[in-house]
Amino acid sequence: MRLLRWLDVVVLAIALPAFIAFDAPIAGYAVGGGAWLIGRAIHAVAERRARRALAAGNRRGAVGAMAAITLGRVWLVALAVLLVGLAEREAGLAAAVLAAALFTAHLAGLGLSRLSERDSIEAPEGNHA
Repeated sequence: MRLLRWLDVVVLAIALPAFIAFDAPIAGYAVGGGAWLIGRAIHAVAERRARRALAAGNRRGAVGAMAAITLGRVWLVALAVLLVGLAEREAGLAAAVLAAALFTAHLAGLGLSRLSERDSIEAPEGNHA
């Protein structure tokens, strides 16, 4: 189910009313959420390039690109949290909590979507193990 791959964006959208209701610093939401969305966009571009590399038979290039962008995304979000935290301590904490929730939702959605995709593929005839 491809919708599960967007679970992190759903959590980000739900977090805004929660930030407002709990009077949390909006700067933490803006910086943390903005860094997350930028990282997500860069990840999407890298994933398309990795698919093209795989189609061309360049497995090493595809794996290297995905590993680099995954680490880069973590560093981007961590740097954003650090910078907003240096400017305003409470905003840094809010951004860190948001980032942890977004990473958790992203990994959960990715894992669940892959499991549901795998379960939807029917086993070949005679292979019912």
